Amino acid sequence: MKILITGGAGFIGSHVVDALVEEGHSVVVVDNLSTGKKEHVNPEAKFYRADLRSPELKEIVQSEKPDLINHHAAHVDVRRSTADPLYDADVNIVGSLNLLESARQSGVAKFIYASTGGAVYGEPVYLPCDENHPVNPICPYGVSKLTVEKYLSFYAHTYDLHYVILRYPNVYGPRQDPMGEGGVVAIFARHMVHGEPLVINGSGEQERDFLYVEDVVHANLLAQQAPGAQIYNLGTGVGTSVNQLFEAMSRMTGYGGQPTYGPPKPGETFKICLDNTRAQADLGWRPVFDLDEGLTRTIHSHRNPS
Repeated sequence: MKILITGGAGFIGSHVVDALVEEGHSVVVVDNLSTGKKEHVNPEAKFYRADLRSPELKEIVQSEKPDLINHHAAHVDVRRSTADPLYDADVNIVGSLNLLESARQSGVAKFIYASTGGAVYGEPVYLPCDENHPVNPICPYGVSKLTVEKYLSFYAHTYDLHYVILRYPNVYGPRQDPMGEGGVVAIFARHMVHGEPLVINGSGEQERDFLYVEDVVHANLLAQQAPGAQIYNLGTGVGTSVNQLFEAMSRMTGYGGQPTYGPPKPGETFKICLDNTRAQADLGWRPVFDLDEGLTRTIHSHRNPS
């Protein structure tokens, strides 16, 4: 099968590309390298440097004629989305619509969309959140990702585009950039490995559902065979506080410092974890890596960068 993956030079996308290549698929990567890295792109994949919003995207899709599009490219910085919602909407909504129109005009049969369970639900009414939980995002990033989910429903109803939405929690692992849009695990790992001081935003009691990147990759592979018009939460169903994460990673790295506490980030949910019951039942998916094993592998990748 020929699969076009946007954001295939990025943290999660590049891992998905590796797995698709290993499975024997013909893989086409589209990435503008704003946050992705060319060296992370599997050499067996065909690479286009292009922006989601560019007219070139339609030409690429029409030329390659993929059987499936896996859409990972996005602006994911919650803080910047809050400060500049126009930019966030331009990339995540307008860019995704450009991709969907390209898919429709080229007869693409199926679409896998990387969404966010960490942001679309807003402040949870109950935990863990299942897919029926109300969606009330409290940051523009969550709004933009949810908007594309709604557009996918429109394209399915009107043009019979089959889609699977995967709502991610806080994904971590090797290749996650600790700078810029980096997640807390990558930031902690970089500072602890180098013995540098670090800051925890807020009280540290905020909780996240941390999922190792290889578990996310497995879900993407399984989603290729799932029936259309489905939404699946990925996650462990367990929240871990940032303070707990700090203690665990301090122990693993031998970090002797103590954090400085700063103001909380605007637009971020305080506590979130995701119920994966539907993914277990329909996809046969469940996390394989517990937090200790995932953190050990991640810390090793920071100590031994390739």
